Amino acid sequence: MKHLILLIALLSTLSAEFDWPSDYDEAIEMAKKEKKDIYLFIGSAYCKYCEKMKKTTLSDKDVLKKLNKSFVSIYMSRDIDDIPSQFKTKPVPRHYFLTSKGKVIYTTIGSRSKEAFFDLLEEVEESK
Repeated sequence: MKHLILLIALLSTLSAEFDWPSDYDEAIEMAKKEKKDIYLFIGSAYCKYCEKMKKTTLSDKDVLKKLNKSFVSIYMSRDIDDIPSQFKTKPVPRHYFLTSKGKVIYTTIGSRSKEAFFDLLEEVEESK
C-alpha cells in the first residue's frame, strides 16, 4: 500500500508539468490580436536551471497573472523546437521580450526567483 501511495504521488507530480505553447508564429498572431508583447523563454530539458525556473518561478500563480496581463508567453526548447534563427539558444535559460511584431525589446539570460523575475519585468517595462 505504501508503494501505491508513492506511485500515485509521483504520477501526480508528472501531470503537473510545465505546459506553455511553443509555436512562435501563433504567438505573434495572438500578440497582435490581443495587443500584447511576447515573452519567449528558451530552455533545455538538460538544463537544471531551466527546469527549476519552470517548476518554481514560471509556475507561480502571481508570476503567471502578471505575465498574462501584458504578454503572450511561449517556451521553446533548444532540444526540440525549431527556434527562429534571430534568437540565440546558448546559454540557457534565455529570456526574450518582444513586440507583437517580433522586435526584441529586452533580452537576458539566467534563472530567476519569483522576486527577481518581478524585478526583471520592471526592467523590461522601463526599457520600452
